[in-house]
Amino acid sequence: MDNQNLLRYSRQILLPEVGEEGQQKLLNATVLLVGIGGLGSPSAMYLAAAGIGHLIIADFDQVELSNLQRQVIHHTDDIGRDKVQSAKVKMLAINPNVKITTLTNLNEDNINKWVKKCDVVLDGTDNFDTRFKINQACVAQHIALVSAAVIRFEGQLSVFKGYEKDQPCYQCLYPSTGNNDENCVDNGILAPVAGMLGTMQALQGVKVILNLGEQLIGKLMIIDALDLNFKTVQLNKDKHCPICNYLNI
Repeated sequence: MDNQNLLRYSRQILLPEVGEEGQQKLLNATVLLVGIGGLGSPSAMYLAAAGIGHLIIADFDQVELSNLQRQVIHHTDDIGRDKVQSAKVKMLAINPNVKITTLTNLNEDNINKWVKKCDVVLDGTDNFDTRFKINQACVAQHIALVSAAVIRFEGQLSVFKGYEKDQPCYQCLYPSTGNNDENCVDNGILAPVAGMLGTMQALQGVKVILNLGEQLIGKLMIIDALDLNFKTVQLNKDKHCPICNYLNI
């Protein structure tokens, strides 16, 4: 690590739990962020600032005016631009030393290839079908998944390692049938709630890489921002889950 990096990351290196060795782990890490919206925006900025060496950002959408209320990585001048390109510019402005790969075509055919390259995956998407595919790839490739969701004044956060014998995967929590997607288009969202969950999602990603503290593995944190109430519940592995029990891994 050169003198510029020692200075840039000095406040993290001062932490005994991180130090130079931990910072080097971050610099050597690869993280995939799926979705550069309300959750992915703060996650991407903080992970770039923290020194994740390679950030792969995936989103097929373009910036719209209605995004700007909560998707803080995008600015008014970015309207109509691919979200991944808008985000890349801001991330490199924060930290020009990180490598950023942009994807607008992450899909069922190539997701396993991209997940396999990573140390951890952050899911900031807003529909169950996509979340299930991300979860399946993470289980198949034995990669930790940090999942967050946010709507109205509410948020959820968890870390899944469903490839481990006694740990649930995302689909243990939400079976693939009987779910109706809720999203902020139909239900609304208060802007700082997305920021809070996205930042906490980035924190969990860093903690997984460094193996620090409480990582919410097999636990679900439920946040009520209106009453500022935090609750954590234990998650159990579903013995009938079609992914982490029956997937050939």
